[in-house]
Amino acid sequence: MNRPRVVVVGAGFAGFETARTLSRIVRDRAEIVLLNPTDYFLYLPLLPQVAAGILEPRRVTVSLPGTLPEVRLVLGEASGVDLDARQVRYTGPEGDTGTLEYDRLVLAVGSVNKLLPVPGIAEYAHGFRGLPEALYLRDHVTRQIELAAAADDPDECASRRTFVVVGAGYTGTEVAAQGKLFTDALVRKQPHWKEERQPRWLLLDIADRVLPELDRRLSATADRVLRRRDVDVRTGTSVKEATPGGVLLDDGEFIDTRTLVWCVGVRPDPLVSDVGLPVERGRLLVDPQLNVPGHPEVFACGDAAAVPDLTRPGEFTPMTAQHAGRQGKVAGRNVAASLGFGERHTYKHNDLGFVVDLGGVQAAANPLGVPLSGPLAGAVTRGYHLAAMPGNRVRVAADWMLDAVLPRQAVQLGLVRSWSVPLDSAAPELARVPEDQTTGKDST
Repeated sequence: MNRPRVVVVGAGFAGFETARTLSRIVRDRAEIVLLNPTDYFLYLPLLPQVAAGILEPRRVTVSLPGTLPEVRLVLGEASGVDLDARQVRYTGPEGDTGTLEYDRLVLAVGSVNKLLPVPGIAEYAHGFRGLPEALYLRDHVTRQIELAAAADDPDECASRRTFVVVGAGYTGTEVAAQGKLFTDALVRKQPHWKEERQPRWLLLDIADRVLPELDRRLSATADRVLRRRDVDVRTGTSVKEATPGGVLLDDGEFIDTRTLVWCVGVRPDPLVSDVGLPVERGRLLVDPQLNVPGHPEVFACGDAAAVPDLTRPGEFTPMTAQHAGRQGKVAGRNVAASLGFGERHTYKHNDLGFVVDLGGVQAAANPLGVPLSGPLAGAVTRGYHLAAMPGNRVRVAADWMLDAVLPRQAVQLGLVRSWSVPLDSAAPELARVPEDQTTGKDST
């Protein structure tokens, strides 16, 4: 007798937890296939520490074959879903195409960088959703400090040592906080650096405060830490235009810079809208059991799904890693139940609080609603991340200890180029390569 096949598309927080939960319940009584462009799960919350040189890239990645031994991994990027034929089309890492038939389908494709109709943004800004973008930013920032140190022209030096982050949400705040500490450390390695030429970081947001989606006490703590480090925090401010030499703000000021980091938010993967099912702002509409109405064989969770928030009637759960991970566990149980193993569950969350790592020993946290700041919040934040990571805990902790006692390595490897991490990308987890290289041909 053939085993039923469950295809999970995407191995972010939602997809990873779906596959892991499902495999623990059904074991070998169903075939579980995980379709993902990479062979790892990326722990996104620690990505700013990769860009800042605290953690090595592999520390924030967890091997899918190593942690999901009962799941068959198929490397590829989903390109379409045929609901009638029950097939998922995909493109492999070397340009080959294929299809996967399914009895149950879980869409957990996650999100991509959110674009706004601002002239020049797509050409001159870079996002922060994947490992290639973090590696690029780490090299780029290092290079700008080194070039600024060697520049004779004061204007060129000022431009290279100025870094602009747009979006003061969770990611943008951490990038600016970690980035300022990183450039300060790089400057200390430059023997001829002039004191008056300190790195300048700007954090911009149209909201009236940093971390506008979180508790005001967390926001106030983060704002205080950033300003203490001389980060230029500008709320109620947006970018009107981006150019090769800088950004024009909506108040008319032009900032000379070679670095523009775009952290204004995320949008669901475009694949979701192409499926042909009802969506809410690009997210697939599902019921509280994460099932797509009218299609009992299709489930969705994480950033790909508009999940009813039962704690706030009429609203949907926000696109956060915390929700995605929890929804993945519920999706795994409900898919198993649809196959006859166990009972269905309804997704209803309890807010456990948020943590924001601000670099060094500083953080803002409110575990279980208790507001914390300073070193205590820093300890809670790092403890939370270690507990939440599905692997690599010892390696991450070791890197943190080494960073506390040793200087960071100030080198640029040049492995990820600017053109390979475009802002407008449906797959930020993959660095773009010349089209002919995917088939192994020499691009020259």
